[in-house]
Amino acid sequence: MNSEHFFYRHFRLVYFSGLLLGLLLAVLYASNQILTGDQTQMLDKGYLGAYQGVWQVFGNAASAVGNVPGSLSALIIGGPLVIWDSPWAPVALLLALRLASFFLFDSIIKAVFSQPVRIAFMVLYWLNPWLLYDSLLYNPSYLCFFTALHFWSAFKMRHQASFTYSALHVLAIGGAMQLHYSWPVLAVMSAYLFYRRMIVISWSGVFAGVAALIASLIPYALEYAKNDTISRESDRYIGYGLVHVYPVLKAILYWLRYSSTLFSNRIITEASFDWVTTVSWLQMVVKYCWQAILFVFGAVTLVVSARLNWHYWKEIKPTVLRGHDIDDDVHWLLLFAAATVFGIVISAMLSPITFSYWHLILTYPLALIPLLAKADIWQKERTRRFTRTLTFIAGFFLVVNLVAANDSDKYSYKVDYVNQVESRLSELGYTSP
Repeated sequence: MNSEHFFYRHFRLVYFSGLLLGLLLAVLYASNQILTGDQTQMLDKGYLGAYQGVWQVFGNAASAVGNVPGSLSALIIGGPLVIWDSPWAPVALLLALRLASFFLFDSIIKAVFSQPVRIAFMVLYWLNPWLLYDSLLYNPSYLCFFTALHFWSAFKMRHQASFTYSALHVLAIGGAMQLHYSWPVLAVMSAYLFYRRMIVISWSGVFAGVAALIASLIPYALEYAKNDTISRESDRYIGYGLVHVYPVLKAILYWLRYSSTLFSNRIITEASFDWVTTVSWLQMVVKYCWQAILFVFGAVTLVVSARLNWHYWKEIKPTVLRGHDIDDDVHWLLLFAAATVFGIVISAMLSPITFSYWHLILTYPLALIPLLAKADIWQKERTRRFTRTLTFIAGFFLVVNLVAANDSDKYSYKVDYVNQVESRLSELGYTSP
């Protein structure tokens, strides 16, 4: 261990300061969220259950295939409201699940890498606009927890079978299923992990998880049989991505973007900067300078991401099929990243729609694996440069988050989350029981 490494000497201070900063930024985002149809669908279901005892057995409506199955969308909003009747109650649960996802990921990073890499993961995951920009009450915001549970349970099963971890692994897929139609990515990943013998499963645990999932979906199945409004006709078809190819290429590009700073255009292009100046031409100057900085820096980091992915793909390619030894835990993690890409590609091929960034956001934390593997080398060979670079990235993320949380497509300093919720409840005629 290099005792002179800044992140060894100040690990606890940096680690917990970063955690606190990420929480404060998430609260800022949540407070400034602009309520749209995605959030009101969730809130309506939650308040209907908490205030009137009617728990809907289906989730948000999807663009081409109807409502997602199950009651989880209602429970994650309404459950906290039963305990604490405040618009902040479901936000508190969202932040708690986000924090749990971080600790699940971090427990594996801690087992495999050094303390400086744990700091790198804290910055690249917990402070990243890719994560924080979804600090609002809509279904993709919760997916990182189920990705973390899926990843953590798989890592725990890499050497021996476990009833508990096998059941949790299945429930991670089932939980994602009840929130968003991107869950097949996790299912494909699990199939590959089993084929590649990267996990040792307990069949009794798998059956228990499947049984629990089926039981939770029985009310939805009964409702689906008699309620045509929760299914949707579409001119799209399963296999649309395979036929048109572009959706698959776009999905792969998102994998590369998630480990870069080429954020969603909703972050980059939607800021008006009317809080900087009221002079229209000056607003345009600031706006275009901002966009130029983000696009240029994003393009540079996208190239870095692509090169790293290609480097590690060439390294693990000879071992992706069953029958080859897995050298160590880093090798296992890189194969897990490859499994994620396989899941993305197959899901994009089968999907009836072309994915946008939120459709695959559950894979975003796993896109950091190649970067973390390289970071472990950098922090040993170029200690000072590693420290300076990570500090710069943290500062860059802070600036981007502060702008996006106050002035972007989904957030504005001009709105107040609580007031919007109260107006929505008044519009619906809901009153506290």
